[in-house]
Amino acid sequence: MTDDFTDDASQPAPTARRKWRPAMLWLFAGFAVFAYAFDQLTKLWVTSTMTEGERIPVLPPLLHWYYIRNSGAAFSIGENVTWIFTIVMAAVSVAILFQLRRLGSAWWALSLGLLLGGALGNLTDRLFREPSFAMGHVVDFIQLPNFAIFNIADSAVVSGVVIICLLTLRGIGMDGRRQPAGPKASNEAKPAGGSTGETAGE
Repeated sequence: MTDDFTDDASQPAPTARRKWRPAMLWLFAGFAVFAYAFDQLTKLWVTSTMTEGERIPVLPPLLHWYYIRNSGAAFSIGENVTWIFTIVMAAVSVAILFQLRRLGSAWWALSLGLLLGGALGNLTDRLFREPSFAMGHVVDFIQLPNFAIFNIADSAVVSGVVIICLLTLRGIGMDGRRQPAGPKASNEAKPAGGSTGETAGE
């Protein structure tokens, strides 16, 4: 996946990009399935082996398993508006799928796959867990010191967002092309003679 951080000169030609785009889609799907399956399997393990409110030391004092059910968003935010987060997660999932036609970068495939898998993981809880359809409480169980309790889906979503931010800062588009810097492009567009009154020989 390191090819996406090279200069434009080393980037594949447009024809080559079209040929390897199916590979990016498979990569995206693989990360999405991995994040979703990992999240749901860990939640299944927690709900079948622990009782709600139970706390198990793993690497004390750094890491504990602490089983709670969260009606809010990631990291227990907005616990009184569960249905809004259900709609938001569904909309995010659909938006990601609509963007796939532009996908041509392994790093974007990784980030979007993690984002979709995490969103679908928590959306599954919202739709099918108690107390009711679309109002379900998400299973959280990872506890770190002085931090909110979270789950694998939360971690996948945050990781995907962080990677997207880094790609955006580096100017790497979803198609894998590096975007030209605005100020540099403007300077290159200036006439060779410079400002008014300067001659080409100066």
